[in-house]
Amino acid sequence: MAENKNVSYSIYTPENHSGLEKDEVLNFLFKHLDEYGDQRADIAKCMDYALSTSEGKGGSVLVAREEGQVVGALIMNNTGMSGYIPENILVYVAVHNSQRGKGVGKKLVQLAAENSKGSIALHVEPQNPARHLYEKLGFTNKYLEYRLQR
Repeated sequence: MAENKNVSYSIYTPENHSGLEKDEVLNFLFKHLDEYGDQRADIAKCMDYALSTSEGKGGSVLVAREEGQVVGALIMNNTGMSGYIPENILVYVAVHNSQRGKGVGKKLVQLAAENSKGSIALHVEPQNPARHLYEKLGFTNKYLEYRLQR
């Protein structure tokens, strides 16, 4: 893997998110999550939760830029729980297709882990190639997930 050293990384939290171009990041995630994404409004709710100072909420938004352009983004939410439920859930991570395989996604996940307290959960579809990255970084698949959609 040829790491791109021209990429800069920023971490935004509830306490420090000045300078975050929310719409730019939302548009990036909506476009680059591809078939694994959600509606833009749902991504916006997730970002608002991550940047909220309300009790039990919070998290972080990480942005990778090259020459001023977003090339990767990640949103992680705090769960407000611990032990039986991990303290954090990595909800969204996307990398521009021109940067895939260059370490941008790996660096985003590593920075999110290094700058959070407690365990991290994430959901990944079996056919998603990012699954292998998560496994290399130490994530394990302990459970099957079932949902009752309403």
